[in-house]
Amino acid sequence: MTAPPTADPIRLLVVDDHAFFRRGLVSVLEEEPDIDLAGEAGDGIDAVRLAEELTPDVVLMDVQMPGMSGIDACAKVKAAVPSAKIVMLTISDEEEHLFDAIKAGATGYLLKSVAIDELPDAVRAVRDGQSFINPSMATKLIGEFAALARKEHQRPREMPNPQLTGRETEVLKEIARGLSNRDIARVLHISENTVKNHVRNILEKLQLHTRMEAAMWAIREHVLE
Repeated sequence: MTAPPTADPIRLLVVDDHAFFRRGLVSVLEEEPDIDLAGEAGDGIDAVRLAEELTPDVVLMDVQMPGMSGIDACAKVKAAVPSAKIVMLTISDEEEHLFDAIKAGATGYLLKSVAIDELPDAVRAVRDGQSFINPSMATKLIGEFAALARKEHQRPREMPNPQLTGRETEVLKEIARGLSNRDIARVLHISENTVKNHVRNILEKLQLHTRMEAAMWAIREHVLE
């Protein structure tokens, strides 16, 4: 939907490692009179550099890119340009990526299968301070919160908190910070398979089913403090 031009066009930075897809986004968004394409980047490192240089209002960012991932770049862009609103784009509907994006500071989250005419609306919405999340992903997010709330309500109040080992607690902290198994393995200097085993044990002890539930549990129980 084309909007009338405004006194202050939305300065937009587009980031995707697939040049063909990136140019497709640019060609659509350039037609919008209230959106000014400030720049484009093909990887997370360039995205951070250009964000610092151009101070865009909105960044459209691919989640999965070689080198620096979109999630890591999102966190760095927000640290460098706190006013920037970031919309993550992904082909995956995995809850883990959604939660990681939110933890990194993203305001929007869209599947790449989204109708092309929804992109300008998403850019405008986040610039205006709203969140813009793909409906199917929003449903999953709400479902995760509801499931965790039900578990908390059903847990006997006299039941003590599960006893996690020191290493499991370290892994849980990194999950709550939004790190992937690979990143946790690198930070803790252990193998990715070892991390997976710890995650499985954590979920079993906490009687949870997903990483998102575990991260929310850790935040609620002040594990990060």
